[in-house]
Amino acid sequence: MKFELKVIMFSRLNTVSKSITGAAYLIASATLLSRVVGLIRDRTFAHYYTAGPVMDAYFAAFKIPDLVYNLLIIGALSAGFIPTFTKLLMTKDDKADAWKLANNVLNIAAISLFVIAIIGIILTPWLAPIIAPGFEGERRDLVIAFTRIMFASPLLMGISMVLGGILQSLRQFLLYSIAPIFYNLGIIFGVVILVPAFGITGIAWGVVLGALLHSALQFYGAYASGYRWKWIINLRNPETRLIGKLMAPRTLGIAVTQLNTVVVTILASLLPIGSVAVYNYANNLQGVPVGIIGISFALAVFPVLSAAAGKNDKIDFIKNISATLRQVLFLIIPSSIVVILLRAQIVRVVLGTGQFDWTATIHTADALALFGLSLFAQSLIPLFARAFYALSNTKTPFVIGVIAELISIIAALLLMKPYGVAGLALASSIGAIINFALLAITLRQLAGPMEEQKLLTLLYKLSVAAIVMALVTQFLKTPLAKIVDMERFWGILSQGLISGTMGLLVYGVICWLLKVEEILLLHASLKKRWMKIWNVQESIGYDK
Repeated sequence: MKFELKVIMFSRLNTVSKSITGAAYLIASATLLSRVVGLIRDRTFAHYYTAGPVMDAYFAAFKIPDLVYNLLIIGALSAGFIPTFTKLLMTKDDKADAWKLANNVLNIAAISLFVIAIIGIILTPWLAPIIAPGFEGERRDLVIAFTRIMFASPLLMGISMVLGGILQSLRQFLLYSIAPIFYNLGIIFGVVILVPAFGITGIAWGVVLGALLHSALQFYGAYASGYRWKWIINLRNPETRLIGKLMAPRTLGIAVTQLNTVVVTILASLLPIGSVAVYNYANNLQGVPVGIIGISFALAVFPVLSAAAGKNDKIDFIKNISATLRQVLFLIIPSSIVVILLRAQIVRVVLGTGQFDWTATIHTADALALFGLSLFAQSLIPLFARAFYALSNTKTPFVIGVIAELISIIAALLLMKPYGVAGLALASSIGAIINFALLAITLRQLAGPMEEQKLLTLLYKLSVAAIVMALVTQFLKTPLAKIVDMERFWGILSQGLISGTMGLLVYGVICWLLKVEEILLLHASLKKRWMKIWNVQESIGYDK
């Protein structure tokens, strides 16, 4: 009996998600676990290196390899590979042509990334001063050493993400979603084990190890789904050329986004020591709700939108965008309140260990609060961008992205001097909100009305719930601070956890009383999944 249960549970690793909500919550659950491990990674960094020169060098070194990865892989996958691969799966009786396309894209990507990595390793001493002009001496040497090692990461992650694109197209999201867990575990292993054994460069080798584990897991998932690697390179393949055509505007859009990231790193390197680290710590923290909610729903709905666009089913296309939009807002609004009101508690609980002092906590918390202002926009941008990609329109998001990022860069230049790192975070939020607004307006003009009446009704109800939640959370903080010891970890955790939990409960109760459709769908989805698990346990049984 025990063996039979293990077989069933193991086979579920490649289970196909049949609904957007179910797929989104599956991805969100896996992403939550991944983000928790990511927070443990950042806590490990903070414990050993605080917001100091080593972490400044580490985060700066990431920029060049990350730029290569984002330009060549993320652009191709999000804008071109997944829609094209999905259409081949839908229009062909077998998957042979789809597998050929996957091999062609993977091989081209791997060769391209390998060549670029070699060139990057050679040019790193000249690239590092451009990325971090404010770094001198040891910090600059660390950037060069870290960057050279990390150039192996884009190659491994590029292969992994092509394989992950296969899993997304097949709507098998679990392995794709948990792969980042192993990536972060590799980085943690580098800090804890490799650094004592091989010196400070062990941090960078941990990144390479994490990328290797990430790609290995994706390969297993794709292999279990029927994929077999073959040496195929055909630059004239029509589908491959179509991907290249679709990815060009998307790649340019990502280039602008990455330019913004590079500019922020350059500006932060000109601020006091630790500023690059503080910005990245805060950015990673605010990325947790965005990843769990915004990215999860965008990934889940993308194959559905691509299928609806492929069938020219406008009604289904709009219905799925509208429903996903409302689900994201229902979840991200209370998350934003928690991030803004409990910013200091979050930073102190997650990062407040070892060398990470109160000064670093305050700077990071300030930046986190300003990031929090745009959580709703950051969570909806992936949804609207993928709606355009499903329509094979990559030019519009590119143009809008350029406008938004340029405004963000200008804002950063204006705000960095009076507000420091917090000004850079505020500039990022301004750019995100403008990006979201322009995408939403343009998509409505292109695709038609987005069930605005339902959206307005939801926003009214959520506003009521959110205001009450904020008041409850804020008013509970003061009496709790007098009860618990705010100079200790458990005291800060208790204050934040109790006030935040009570606020979320109030939010949920009010949404339930106002009959918000999204909380009813959440309840039904969780109940359905619980019943499935319960039925499996009852029918199979456990060994006593």
